[in-house]
This record gives sequence, C-alpha cells and structure tokens, in this order.
Amino acid sequence: MPRDSVTNSTDIFTRRESEARSYCRGFPTSFEQAKGSELTDSTGRTYIDFLAGCSSLNYGHNDADMKAALIEHMNRDGIAHGLDLHTGPKAAFLEAFEEHILAPRGMDHRVMFTGPTGANAVEAAMKLARKVTGRQNIIAFTNGFHGVTLGALAATGNSYHRGGAGITLHGVTRMPFDRYMGEQIDTTELLEKMLKDKSSGVDAPAAIILETVQGEGGLNAARPEWVKRVAELAKEAGALLIIDDIQAGCGRAGTFFSFEEMGVMPDIVTMAKSVSGFGLPMALTLVRPEHDVFGPAEHNGTFRGNTHAFITARVAIEKFWADGAFARDLKRREAIIKDGLETLAGMVPGAKLKGRGLMRGVDVGSGDLAGEICGRAFDKGLVIETSGPEDEVVKILAPLTTPDETLTRGINILLDAARDVLAGQNKIAAE
Repeated sequence: MPRDSVTNSTDIFTRRESEARSYCRGFPTSFEQAKGSELTDSTGRTYIDFLAGCSSLNYGHNDADMKAALIEHMNRDGIAHGLDLHTGPKAAFLEAFEEHILAPRGMDHRVMFTGPTGANAVEAAMKLARKVTGRQNIIAFTNGFHGVTLGALAATGNSYHRGGAGITLHGVTRMPFDRYMGEQIDTTELLEKMLKDKSSGVDAPAAIILETVQGEGGLNAARPEWVKRVAELAKEAGALLIIDDIQAGCGRAGTFFSFEEMGVMPDIVTMAKSVSGFGLPMALTLVRPEHDVFGPAEHNGTFRGNTHAFITARVAIEKFWADGAFARDLKRREAIIKDGLETLAGMVPGAKLKGRGLMRGVDVGSGDLAGEICGRAFDKGLVIETSGPEDEVVKILAPLTTPDETLTRGINILLDAARDVLAGQNKIAAE
C-alpha cells in the first residue's frame, strides 16, 4: 500500500497482530510522529504523552542532540552492530558513564551489556548472584515486577503474568514489601526472623531483589530506612542486594539512581528503558568488581550492546547529567505533578497519592474507575496508563523534560477527565 494512502484504521493490527498486544488496546489510534512530550496520530491529532514508553523516553521523543549524533554516526557508516566487540561508540559511552554517573556516586561497578531488555538484565543479575554464592534461592517482594522471561517472572508477583508461564516457577521466596501489611508494621522484622530462624523453611538466599518504587505494582515507594535495613539483612545473610532500577532509574524517581539518597550501595543494579536516552533497546547489569565472575559469554546474546544506543546514551548523559542543573529542575517538575495529583486524590473518596519523584499516581480504589478516567483522558488528548494489582492507580510517567505549560495542560486534561467520569457515576447513582 502506498504510504500516502495509509489511514488511521487499526484493522491490520486486529487482523494480523498477536493477541499479546497490550498498550495499543487502550489507545485506539495509529501514531505517526512524536516530538518532546507530544504524539501525533495519522489524522493529525496531537496528544500529550504521560506514558513516555513506560519510562523509556525520560528525555522525551526525538531529542534533537541525540538524533543529530545518531544521524551523523549512521551517515558516516559507523558500526551498526558489533556483538560485544570493542568499538569507539562503546568506549565513549563507558567513559561518559564512568565520569558523570558512577564516579560522582562512588560506584566501582563493572558494566555488563546484556540482551536489550530489562528482563534480560534481571536474568543476568539472578544468574550471577547464584554463581557468586553457590545458592539458588532469591528473595523478592510482593507486587514486584521484574520481567516476564522465566527467571525474572519467578521474581514477579503479578498473578496474571505468572499465569502465562505454563510451568511451575521456582527458586524465589516472596516477602512483604514495605507497608504491605499496613503503615504500622515493619516488614523487615519478618524478613529478619525468616532469615535467622533455621526452621523458617526459607533457604539461604543468593540475593534479595527489589524496586525502591514498584512501577507496575502500584507505585509503592519504599521508605529509605526500609531499604537500608533490607540491605543490612542481605549482607548479614551473605546474600547480594540487587536493585532493579529499570523503571525507576535515569532520573524517574528524582535522582539518576533511585537509591542514591538511601545510604545503600547495591551489589548489582539492573537498568534498561531510558538508559539509551532515545528509546533504543539497551540494558545494563552493573556489578561490583568482586562479583564479576561470569566467564566469557557465560551470559550472552547477539544484541548485547546496541551501538546506536551507545551514541544516544552518551549524549543523554553529557547533556543532562554532567552537572546538577537537570536534577535540581526535576524537583520543581515533581512539585507540579504532586500538586495536580493531590487535587485528583481530593476528588475521589479514599484515594491516595502514590510514588516518588516524577513516578507518581493516585490509587482511586478501583481498576474500573482508573480505567475510565484514563480512557476519558485519551478522548481529550492525553496518553496515560494505570498500574497496580487491580489497575487501580492512575499513573503519570511524563517525560522528565516536559515543559511546565505542557505538564500543567496534561494534568488539567486528567482532572477534567476525572470530573466527567465522576459526574457520570453520580448521575447514574442518582437515577
């Protein structure tokens, strides 16, 4: 079909694409262009993007500097695919990552380039912890989401995704996340008891894996003192601490790493999503040197290191993280989002603000209500999703670079959508 005859029809996707498709079901249009914090469909309608590739586009769509560097590299026939060969783009990325990210934070971690997905970074982390310790069990937490390949899926809590495995998932012990049992219960006390009681039935763990903010689990944000105590218990148990920063990292939680202000130093950190800066597939597993024990190609993959992503990731680091200006500005944008969501929470009886940094949402108590609000927001020109075990959280993942005016306009669309839905519900109840 000639390109100029393409319409906004989604028939081809319904007819030919797998039933496994997901996000597109909530946004029934065909997108054609994107710039900054906006998406444009094939009819020319523009939407504000509060999804950002599920936090894969923290710096927005088609950043001009990243795009220019990538085009220049391609135009001079720069390496496109290099397995794990030494290349100039890889060296430049590693140097920028070392200088502007690792060294200022006192991190001596080695960088393992895994397959290009977050799930693969988690698979590598879990395998490595098991090899380092000689143990099999890994402790994960309620509502955690670490991917849907079998090893990562074993650590994922969501029953819907776990149900797709087709086999028994094993090798993981589940523990309650911070405040899972209520505000007044410190769940690290249970973790400590289970680890230290030789009759608890919990095998000595190779690792403890956690997200400091559970993105898909409902934006549950762990308190710093809880994370710090988990880190202490991991060390006492001879287990490695793995922090999954795939969604919460790259500034999403307010700092480059979500754990920076918590007084912990993970043994392993997993990263993906926005690490490339441009939405290109790339994942990293950061490993303390003493745990870097895989032999050559013991964890490998044809696409372990995306050369085009090296180009854009370097630009992203140098542009946004070489000094503290961008990080400081995130605090201001965070306040705009928080204020808007507090207004939303005030509209729904019993609703609660969730999350941290620019990874925020409101638990409206019902997946149906959250879905209706997000659906109405899309009708009004806003792309926004839900999260949580029952999809009960309306979740904002706007690009971190979103201009104040656009951010405010998107929040106002969300609030208008909520008013429409709630007014409709009240009308039905009155009848």
